Amino acid sequence: MAHSGHNRYLSLNAYLKERFGCRVQKIPLDAGLTCPNRDGTKGTGGCLYCNSLGSGTGAHAYVPDVAEQMLKGMAFYATRSKAQKFIAYFQSFTNTYAPLKHLEKLYRSALVSEDVVGLSVSTRPDCITEEILSLLEELAQERMVWVEYGLQSAHDTTLDRIHRGHTFQDFLTAAELTRGRSILICAHMILGLPGEDASHMRETARKISGLGLNGLKLHLLYVLKGTALEKLYLEGVYRCLEMDEYADLVVDFLERVPDDVVVQRLTGDPSPVTDLMAPRWALEKQKVLSLIHRKFESRDTWQGKYAP
Repeated sequence: MAHSGHNRYLSLNAYLKERFGCRVQKIPLDAGLTCPNRDGTKGTGGCLYCNSLGSGTGAHAYVPDVAEQMLKGMAFYATRSKAQKFIAYFQSFTNTYAPLKHLEKLYRSALVSEDVVGLSVSTRPDCITEEILSLLEELAQERMVWVEYGLQSAHDTTLDRIHRGHTFQDFLTAAELTRGRSILICAHMILGLPGEDASHMRETARKISGLGLNGLKLHLLYVLKGTALEKLYLEGVYRCLEMDEYADLVVDFLERVPDDVVVQRLTGDPSPVTDLMAPRWALEKQKVLSLIHRKFESRDTWQGKYAP
């Protein structure tokens, strides 16, 4: 296979364009849900790095109706990026953590038109059930459906350190429950977690590479104000990755991931930017992406080069 430029990894844009023949945009939604790591079921403070928005937009506070959020997002991106089709992306907090009937109402209400070709549900691997998967499988008969599981690391010592509240085995169980249902599986990973070095992250990549995943998101660990991580950062206990380090780690990771896994994200978007404490380079997304692409070229490597 000839590899050049962005063809060195399978991007979400390329995958969606090939599947639907046009620009497809994910619309982030906030359903006003919570998380077992916040409501007292497993914890109250959330994960080490999570702020009060739950890795989301906070949109539910001013536009509580999911259908309205979806329509506003579609109008915005139809103009901004000339998108013609859309994916409803339940992003904030844990989007399978509610009664089944409520979830069904939320999911169906986001499918506001035929132009919404997909549904993507972000959740935790310890918050999935056969009933919820059956609902998503039903929706997958008409739309492309993704379940995005926040794993972050395959090392239980790390998951414990970041107060994640679940284990790697929980992820393996969730993936096993989800497979074979016409539902696509995406795993969220964070690079630069406390206590991890490059060997830990490469090992995580190896551990997930044989699981038959369909998608992958890579996030930079950044420090947000009002999080437990902020305290560690201010005390000098946690050091953020440099941009060059991060770019190398992304390439290292993707070398070990099969080349048919869709890379949905290469870095994170601190939101809102006023909450970002460090590293400030996290705000320079295009610069980060350009550096990652240059690393692929200079190392003459590609996604899946060392995959099993």
